[in-house]
Amino acid sequence: MTIARIALPVALDRVFDYWFPDAARITAGAIVRVRLARRPLVGVVVDVASDTDIDRADLQPLDEVVALPSLPPDILALTQFVSDYYQVPLGLAVALALPPQGTREAIAHAPPMPLALTSLGRAELPSRVTRARSALALLTALESAPAEGLSVAAMQALSPHVRRTLRAWFHDGYVAPRGVSLPAEELPRNAEQQSAVDAIVGSLGAFSPCLLHGVTGSGKTDVYLTAAAEAIARGGQVLMLVPEINLTPQLEARVRAALPRAHAVALHSGLADGARRAHWRAAATGAADLVLGTRLSVFTPLPRLALVVVDEEHDPSYKQQDGVRYHARDVAVWRARDRSIPLVLGTATPSLESYAHARDGRYRRIVLSRRADPRAAMPSIALVPCRDDRARDGIAGPLWDALARCLGRGEQALVFVNRRGFAPSLKCAACAWQAECPRCSVRLTVHREPPSMQCHHCGHMAKLPPACPDCGNVDLLPHGYGTQRLERALAASLPNARIARVDRDTMRTRGAFAAMRTRVGEQAIDVIVGTQMLAKGHDFPRLTLVGVLGADNALYSADFRATERVAALLMQVAGRAGRAGWPGEVVVQTDFPAHPVYRALVTQDYDSLAQSLLAEREAAGLPPSTHVALLLAEAHLRADVDLYLQQAHAAAEAATRDAEADVAVFAPVPALLARRAGLERGQLVVQSARRQDLHRMLTRWRAALGAMPSRRVRAALDVDPASFS
Repeated sequence: MTIARIALPVALDRVFDYWFPDAARITAGAIVRVRLARRPLVGVVVDVASDTDIDRADLQPLDEVVALPSLPPDILALTQFVSDYYQVPLGLAVALALPPQGTREAIAHAPPMPLALTSLGRAELPSRVTRARSALALLTALESAPAEGLSVAAMQALSPHVRRTLRAWFHDGYVAPRGVSLPAEELPRNAEQQSAVDAIVGSLGAFSPCLLHGVTGSGKTDVYLTAAAEAIARGGQVLMLVPEINLTPQLEARVRAALPRAHAVALHSGLADGARRAHWRAAATGAADLVLGTRLSVFTPLPRLALVVVDEEHDPSYKQQDGVRYHARDVAVWRARDRSIPLVLGTATPSLESYAHARDGRYRRIVLSRRADPRAAMPSIALVPCRDDRARDGIAGPLWDALARCLGRGEQALVFVNRRGFAPSLKCAACAWQAECPRCSVRLTVHREPPSMQCHHCGHMAKLPPACPDCGNVDLLPHGYGTQRLERALAASLPNARIARVDRDTMRTRGAFAAMRTRVGEQAIDVIVGTQMLAKGHDFPRLTLVGVLGADNALYSADFRATERVAALLMQVAGRAGRAGWPGEVVVQTDFPAHPVYRALVTQDYDSLAQSLLAEREAAGLPPSTHVALLLAEAHLRADVDLYLQQAHAAAEAATRDAEADVAVFAPVPALLARRAGLERGQLVVQSARRQDLHRMLTRWRAALGAMPSRRVRAALDVDPASFS
């Protein structure tokens, strides 16, 4: 018999030996099913050997080889890097590269939104469809479909065989979702776009990281797709990452329109498990030419990978916040370097990490300084006080005036506030009482649909109290404004306007976001009240006004990245206005118009702000000028957290001495959110100016942490944390 060393998805820093018959052909990368203490698990063979240290009587056989393509050597190397760099067991890192497990395969279906013929479909289908009765009926129905397109249900009613035809047409680019913002006309690339394409295409076949810094609406997507088309034409595959699921269907439709002959698949958690397995298989076997997905798709096997694109590279969604706390952008950089292929990091507001790399010459920086549509200019931006004589329901007079002008012209508006619910807190007018979550160190958010108070961290819900529990006063006031409150205020003041609220509460159901996007594209909505779900990646041609409320709140944050993030968010949401031939207008309510973030927004000068923030970070010894790891500990009792972190602090200092590393070990402190979901939280930060020193120390510290008693404490080591919790 032969021994297979298998990485399993368990929190043990080791691989496990199993035997299989000599006649079986199993190599490294094979995906297998085994049992660990009678628990069935799926793992990956990382090595094959002829001997083992395990007693032969205790050695278990592997159950079966899963009928999926083996992980290739480059993916095994990638997961080993993730294991080493992020200080996690190899089995947990390898599990990231596997598709969902199940027994049924599936084929991707056309989305359940209205569909319409594309220009390619109108040009080619009439000559291709000649005999098949169901295909002719489908083509006729689509050609005579109303402006809003034809529902999938209506098409399926034509014939029992229409689903297969529809699926093929969807994948060939002959039909596309109606209401998705595709360019109304093919715009010629301007000189900046063409220069960017030439630079990317010219580097195919070599590692060449590129920061594509383009203002909102500058046509970065067109640059991606043109470069992708060339990479595919040369026989390669393309991996394109997006930060959120809601961006995927829109971009998928644009990919199919731009690359109608390419086999493109999507990979994200919004797909059914069977569809994800089918798409993963298509990518791993080389059948798919382009993979469009969220952060986990960075681990997808792609044997012909020739180009990696990370759209909105600054977005914090690329950082995994639990389990294996990897950053998909940084993993993409390592993967591109390992494969010797170009990498494109696209954004209007680069992360300070990427900006610093470009400044220091490690990345090539390509700038798109103007919008791709020659009719579109950058929007005008006005900073107005949060309160004035005409303010109503949190909306100042200038924004009410701008809304009236916008709706009078028959255009669309977005009112942005990054708080869902009715109000961020409930307060007593007579005493200092505020409604607080009993399980977290935060205030409860007031909701009106349904009437309740909710914690947005742990999900705790409570009824609205009839009176103050401290003093009995019945005058309880909702303090501040959320999306529900603004929706109600706008509906009362603009009775003829069609208003839609877009937040996590209204977009819970499958297809809700796509349906909203369709209604906006068909001009069935006049005013959108939304959170950051709408801040990036969406292109609504008739949306000309953006109003921003509550942006000042982020400036009070203790998070050292807060200023960078609010600047990115404001520039992204402002970029939704005026992307076509209509002038755009942005009205931002603020009490701090002289703040550097707002000055940069008005002047559209992100470079000056980034340089200023980098200088601040260097002076304070914060990333990206230094490298940081954070140990987060949670327990039911604060004393357990404190004791664990004290021991971890001593172990960190010992590991620093043993490694002879220049690493600063800071004293343990409570986390910024000191209690969450009933658990007390604390943290310990270690920091070094040299990445090599930090990781040499972390390897020793991690081993010491594993030997410490921690039965009542849950701890996690976060390398390059997105924030200090």
